[in-house]
Amino acid sequence: RQGIGEPSVYHAVVVIFLEFFAWGLLTTPMLTVLHQTFPQHTFLMNGLIHGVKGLLSFLSAPLIGALSDVWGRKSFLLLTVFFTCAPIPLMKISPWWYFAVISMSGVFAVTFSVIFAYVADITQEHERSTAYGLVSATFAASLVTSPAIGAYLSQAYGDTLVVVLASGVALLDIGFILLAVPESLPEEMRPVSWGAPISWEQADPFASLRKVGQDSTVLLICITVFLSYLPEAGQYSSFFLYLRQVIGFSSETVAAFIGVVGILSILAQTVVLGILMRSIGNKNTILLGLGFQILQLAWYGFGSQPWMMWAAGAVAAMSSITFPAISAMVSRNADPDQQGVVQGMITGIRGLCNGLGPALYGFVFYLFHVELNEMAEVETLGKASKPNMANPTDESSIIPGPPFLFGACSVLLSLLVALCIPEHNLALRSGSHKKHSNGAQSHPHSPQAAGADGKEPLLEDSSV
Repeated sequence: RQGIGEPSVYHAVVVIFLEFFAWGLLTTPMLTVLHQTFPQHTFLMNGLIHGVKGLLSFLSAPLIGALSDVWGRKSFLLLTVFFTCAPIPLMKISPWWYFAVISMSGVFAVTFSVIFAYVADITQEHERSTAYGLVSATFAASLVTSPAIGAYLSQAYGDTLVVVLASGVALLDIGFILLAVPESLPEEMRPVSWGAPISWEQADPFASLRKVGQDSTVLLICITVFLSYLPEAGQYSSFFLYLRQVIGFSSETVAAFIGVVGILSILAQTVVLGILMRSIGNKNTILLGLGFQILQLAWYGFGSQPWMMWAAGAVAAMSSITFPAISAMVSRNADPDQQGVVQGMITGIRGLCNGLGPALYGFVFYLFHVELNEMAEVETLGKASKPNMANPTDESSIIPGPPFLFGACSVLLSLLVALCIPEHNLALRSGSHKKHSNGAQSHPHSPQAAGADGKEPLLEDSSV
């Protein structure tokens, strides 16, 4: 077996940390290069670039996952990390090529899909949620620390050093995969030859989405995820640029903002989430998280002062409990043999949002004429004067962030849909599977038996 030791979750954790640490270092230089390359319609171009990347990732993720089931995880970890990090050195060589390669790298920018498959290979089912949580926490930790380091180095030594350092971290990640990461997929599970056929159903990115309508509860959950994650994906793509250029944050303040909100989010997803799940239940935790997200987005939309952004950032940390709570609801209420199917649907929805969200935000900024002037003006003039608004007399001076208000409306719809999700009685979870198999035969007119003639529900109805 190649690599160091037996395959473990810690191998996956190091790969994820190094990849996103490299990209986090570039937070400040990337904002500068983006504005210099696209001085006109900066937000629109930013949204289109991230939108193309997200849609390509959504389309390619199932195929790369299926291929890794045949050819092994290590080779695809190497492939995805290499192409995800390939644009980094181009930032200083050729900005146009940098943004072009970022867009096209979406085809292979699916490291998380391969990492989760790697973790699934080496963990038991009862260990998996903890292992996934460790990987996700590592991702958050890398983004908490690296933007602040990148901003400091950029201020002290210039952007070139930051790009060189990020390229070095990316090379270190590739070297770690080559030399230290062992293959997790057992040899007996791989075909002898590399010519194994891959079915279209395995590679079809819309296959999981077509199964959504088979179960009304799954449909409601997926609509909730789509309406709530669409604005979140758009916000991730443009928010740091928005803070820097429209609100007037300095690069150091942006880095500090990322760090503080990231630390608060980690606390919310570990300590606060557990308390809420035990005290108010799964569904109410989801509703509370969506409520925080509505407040956060509305605050971002109307906020025009830096202190408002900080306050909304604290609320944003609390809103981060929504998706873990949804995943927990699905995990606890799905049949054991349907866990992958239902989680795959939610992942597919999020992947689709990663493409649509950034493009939507960029387009709404463009419609409301929120444009940028030179960076020097933003840094030297007073923040309250809003020198970066194209038309300070129009509605953009009243609503600085129109896309965030669109997002708040989307999450409000998500909240209304989430209210309709049935509250499953988790105490009956262990006996509900037997009711599906035995109870339907002894009571042919029961709701379970009636449903058996059609499509089998993916989530268990433990209310009977």
